[in-house]
Amino acid sequence: TKTIQGLSGNSHSIILIRKLYMASPSNDSTAPVSEFLLICFPNFQSWQHWLSLTLSLLFLLAMGLEASLHQPLFYLLSLLSLLDIMLCLTVIPKVLAIFWFELRSISFPFCFLQMFIMNSFLTMESCTFMVMAYDHYVAICHPLRYPSIITDQFVARAVVFVIARNAFVSLPVPMLSARLRYCVGNIIKNCICTSLSVSKLSCDDITFNQLYQFVAGWTLLGSDLILIVISYSFILKVVLRIKAEGAVAKALSTCGSHFIFIFFFSTVLLVLVITKLARKTIPPDVPILLNILHHLIPPALNPIVYGVRTKEIKQGIQNLLKRL
Repeated sequence: TKTIQGLSGNSHSIILIRKLYMASPSNDSTAPVSEFLLICFPNFQSWQHWLSLTLSLLFLLAMGLEASLHQPLFYLLSLLSLLDIMLCLTVIPKVLAIFWFELRSISFPFCFLQMFIMNSFLTMESCTFMVMAYDHYVAICHPLRYPSIITDQFVARAVVFVIARNAFVSLPVPMLSARLRYCVGNIIKNCICTSLSVSKLSCDDITFNQLYQFVAGWTLLGSDLILIVISYSFILKVVLRIKAEGAVAKALSTCGSHFIFIFFFSTVLLVLVITKLARKTIPPDVPILLNILHHLIPPALNPIVYGVRTKEIKQGIQNLLKRL
């Protein structure tokens, strides 16, 4: 079979995939499947236990730091932290369950729920970055008007917009995948239920599914990126005109933490796109690992990076370290 032939020769992997493949419906079967089986890193099964230790430490770090921020200073930072922790809880526990206990099965409802959360929360993060860029633009370019523009009402409306826009546009992705007939197998060569990994198992035409996800995803992410670039272009233009000593450094420090995460967010997405385009020369396990880290590293790094400027977060980190 293609699944077995694609493995690198690891005997444990071959035996495992062969058993799972024999247990799943054959390619000639038309009987619908009732659940999926997740195969993490099919070419490097022997690495999973070592990798699980690293993921566990990052997961504990992320959960410990996020839990310590029970009184966040900024509403938008609170939203970003909430999105990160929800993504982390949606993905990482299942990955660790696969690594530790071989619990590879995942029900249809949870698989499509995981798909929805990953698609919608990813674009929610991007939209939150866009709102934060506007916040910094007002703070630096129109400081006197900042209190009258960035009000509690503005933040509340921005949060509603972030959630509603991205949830509404992302909802059809799992719905379109759920309506497909899955009768050619149930083995997902991934650690998570991505739309592409799941839809490949369908015996229906998935052209519309792929087209919708591509257009919707890049329309949302692209529009956010354009607005972020415009905001920072105006900020840079104003900063370069400032002649007071230390004013430039102070203005740039206001945007420093935000820019770090925008850079990280964009870089990981770019690497994922490149690895998918060059999948013939890059091992298939590489994009799987990048996808997992993309859901794990931000919640672990958010408090650390923003803690450079936020006293409450610094205190939370100190309290966590004391408990350890």
